[in-house]
Amino acid sequence: MTSVETVVHTNEPGLVLPVLQQELEDFQTEAHRFLKGEWEETKFIGFRLKQGVYGQRQPGVQMLRVKLPFGGVTPEQMEAFGEVAERFAPLRKGHITTRQNFQFHHIPLAKAAEALFIMGRTGLSTREACGNTVRNVTGDPWAGVQPGELFDPTPYAGAFARYWLRNPLSQLLPRKFKVAFTATDDDNAITGIHDLGFIPRLHGGEQGFKVVVGGGLSIMPRNAPVLTEFVSVDEYLKLSEAVVRIFEKADELRKNRAKARIKFLVDRVGIDEFKRMVDQELQGDWTAKDFHPDRLLFVHDEEANAPERKPSYARPNSDMREFTAFVTNNVRAQRQQGFSAIEVKVTRGDLKPEQFRGLAAIMREYCGGHARTTVGQNIVLRWVRDESLYEVFSRLRDIGLADIGAQSITDVVSCPGTDSCKLGITSSMGLNQAIQQRVESLQIDDPLTRKINIKMSGCPNSCGQHHIANIGFHGAAMKVGPNQLPAYHVFVGGEYQNGTLRMATQLKVRLPAKRGPDAVERIVGFYERDRRPGETFNAFFDRVGTAPFEKAIEDLTLPGEFSDDNQSMFIDWNRIELYQLQRGEGECAV
Repeated sequence: MTSVETVVHTNEPGLVLPVLQQELEDFQTEAHRFLKGEWEETKFIGFRLKQGVYGQRQPGVQMLRVKLPFGGVTPEQMEAFGEVAERFAPLRKGHITTRQNFQFHHIPLAKAAEALFIMGRTGLSTREACGNTVRNVTGDPWAGVQPGELFDPTPYAGAFARYWLRNPLSQLLPRKFKVAFTATDDDNAITGIHDLGFIPRLHGGEQGFKVVVGGGLSIMPRNAPVLTEFVSVDEYLKLSEAVVRIFEKADELRKNRAKARIKFLVDRVGIDEFKRMVDQELQGDWTAKDFHPDRLLFVHDEEANAPERKPSYARPNSDMREFTAFVTNNVRAQRQQGFSAIEVKVTRGDLKPEQFRGLAAIMREYCGGHARTTVGQNIVLRWVRDESLYEVFSRLRDIGLADIGAQSITDVVSCPGTDSCKLGITSSMGLNQAIQQRVESLQIDDPLTRKINIKMSGCPNSCGQHHIANIGFHGAAMKVGPNQLPAYHVFVGGEYQNGTLRMATQLKVRLPAKRGPDAVERIVGFYERDRRPGETFNAFFDRVGTAPFEKAIEDLTLPGEFSDDNQSMFIDWNRIELYQLQRGEGECAV
């Protein structure tokens, strides 16, 4: 086992995690052995999961998950993604997840190693992107460039990712362990839904973090309680190890995989008792080693590599109105004068090979090579000179990525659902497309309505984060006589923006999948019609309660009998065959 202690780290962009050639060669060898029948499948699964290769519901093909600590990605890596999508993914696309990773689906196991080699040459690691390990360390995509920051947590997020990668202590945890670093109290990284979350703090001029623990969605959604109001940057790795050690030793969690996350332990014993357990763990002999993060910090001066000013820039003409709308909806001024960050809206988180390459070219010319993915399945282009905004807009438009409304009602988020996931119950991606098309057709221009966010998951596990949406859905099944049809539970009133995190309320309805767009239109119409002046969607929901929402879509919950005229109700979105619930055993969640 190679530990983090023996790896030489660099601070070049995109090289946060060390890629070990020997691991890729071992994967190639062992995959061929498995295909020849020399590995028992149950044992091989654990081996390939540790390398980020995940079994799909479709036999014989795999999903590759690539870790991007704090969402950081380089032009060279985007080009590698484009090559993998073009050569190995039958649907010719890569997918941004709600944890800032990239995934590539339907890849034959025999070709997986070749894809890993292509990505590995640019510093992309899939190691421990799956399995019962410390997963991708997510972060605020605006960290380092937004007003109000106490300090940039990026170096410490990088150090955390490096510390836990290949760490012997975290190779076989009771379940996966998710961590996030945010930059301000606006909490763009949504630390509250993570096993461990870090929010910057200053104490007497000393840098450190407020730490939260035991958050999560899925069954028993929880907003993480505070573990400590302050831990210094010299001690945060030690504190994290105490938490992971407690988790690793919690054998009672291993008895039920569905309840094996650390949030169940924190919820059972209470946060005060968990704090006591951490304090006791910190008395162990293991604390004698050096936990200062200096040797692990990812320190890169982005501003020093920002693009130089060009002699001249193109200006808008007949497209001035379109450009102005794009700037208003998708662009934020950085705290560094003269620079802006652009949030590129990536529909359903999917990018085609030509879009990967187009973004890589834009990043080189206009961003100093800096971009980050977001937990909303978008991409943030950083260090864009204000003078070049129109040129970047034009280049994005050329590759189909200049849609306005990132993080708006038309920016619908979902997991892959039954397109690939063994746990999927419904085609959440199909519902996503149908709802987005419906919302766009409504041509909503009301500012308050545009702030509504819609999310969906193909099962209760909330990989699409439906629990924290204003309007959310998770997949289910309904039975009408001998027939089944795809359906959804409906959630209202969740939130995750501007430092507010709250869980949505499940309505007492179950909705046929094909009625999802109608339900959204009814809910939005009800809000616009009956709200008070200036009343946000969630404030309206708090005032009126669940019953009026349930009544607004009550008739949509009745699927009708199976017949030739009503057959489409029994077919899921983007499918042609009659629906049948088929759910396998998941290897790990997104």
